[in-house]
Amino acid sequence: MTDSRARAAGGRRFDAVVFDMDGLMFDTEDLFFDVADSFMRDHGARFTDEMMAAMIGRRAADAGNVFHTLGKLDHLDITDIMTEVKARFHRRMLSDSNTMPGLFKVLNHLKTLGIPRAVATSSSRASAEALTEHHGIRPYFAFLVTSEDVTRGKPDPEIYRTAASRLGVETQRVLVLEDSSAGLQAARAAGAFAVGVPHRYSPPEVVEHADLIVERLNDERLLSLLI
Repeated sequence: MTDSRARAAGGRRFDAVVFDMDGLMFDTEDLFFDVADSFMRDHGARFTDEMMAAMIGRRAADAGNVFHTLGKLDHLDITDIMTEVKARFHRRMLSDSNTMPGLFKVLNHLKTLGIPRAVATSSSRASAEALTEHHGIRPYFAFLVTSEDVTRGKPDPEIYRTAASRLGVETQRVLVLEDSSAGLQAARAAGAFAVGVPHRYSPPEVVEHADLIVERLNDERLLSLLI
């Protein structure tokens, strides 16, 4: 965390908040790990925490490379790998996922304050729409920016610049909530204030790329910034 930026944000009014999705709003990371490990075991290997950390926050095409490099499945086609893994994940996505602690509190806090909200995710539009609708939070957001809406994935800042532009605000007045190193790098590169909410699969370097680290979405340090 960069303390100087965190202190500076204390007296600043954010014009919008942009949320990542997987691992930030929904506990999909444990589910993905289980699905990926099942796929790896079918090919005589195992999925690891190192592989998971390398995939978090990345688009499917980028994540697929990890199966080749760290997973040593270079004898398989990346497209075929990701097609199968995504199919297995989608079969369990709605039934086996839950919202992360504090999500509804921070969403209702922002709604009460009238602060606009959007989602910026490396996942597909189909996944984003399905998850947000299923868990009843789609109405909280003005729109969803997904992998189909950008040409460059996180850590490139394009997705957060796109979200800020659609919200009609300067990126410097946007607060971003992320759980991944790639996402936090993207947010800061765009000029936004990057808040990290790490979980067990988040790599240690998330601390280096965040302006503030909190344990939960309803952390009082976060809520106090949104006034």
